Amino acid sequence: MVQKAKILLVDDRPENLLALEAILSALDQTLVRASSGEEALKALLTDDFAVILLDVQMPGMDGFETAAHIKRRERTRDIPIIFLTAINHGPHHTFRGYAAGAVDYISKPFDPWVLRAKVSVFVELYMKNCKLREQAALLRLQLEGDGRAGAEHEKEPAGLLAELSARLAAVEEQAEALSKQLDDESADAAAVATAAHLERKLTGLRRALDALEPGTGGGTGVLPAQS
Repeated sequence: MVQKAKILLVDDRPENLLALEAILSALDQTLVRASSGEEALKALLTDDFAVILLDVQMPGMDGFETAAHIKRRERTRDIPIIFLTAINHGPHHTFRGYAAGAVDYISKPFDPWVLRAKVSVFVELYMKNCKLREQAALLRLQLEGDGRAGAEHEKEPAGLLAELSARLAAVEEQAEALSKQLDDESADAAAVATAAHLERKLTGLRRALDALEPGTGGGTGVLPAQS
């Protein structure tokens, strides 16, 4: 069973959280509520999220301050943040949102279809990254096992490498399709940049697998650094 991505919804008004849940329920992912900045930071301590929808105006810790805390943490700094605001803001207000680390800034009332489409892009990118990490972990485990097994199991790694290569090819195909979709839909620059980062990781893993193939002079068990 495919594990669902988690989406963090942060708003101090229960009716707004209900509206967000109604809009995003069609994505069939796990929606997590937080009614304050402090509650959001607590949720981020234990769970991984694909994207955060963050209200700007909240009592106490507002959206800008909450985003600053999120971006300062090593664990959460790369999670995309979409700011939601009811303020009739000018360019300075918008710039403050992007400066705080937001990938998008949407004014209320917003188009439900547009919001759902934007969130779905980041969910897809998150799922692709999860698959990539699983493939890399599997490869590292096999490399460690190779060092212990010795020459008597020389033929076994070749079979696993072939399986890993096939799995990676499937992820590469999905990433390529996603990139084409982003181009076709004139997606946000942040989403395009995230997709490009994913493709670079896939390229690095593919090179590592190719280097381990017999006759390539590889087999050192060293993976290229992942940026």
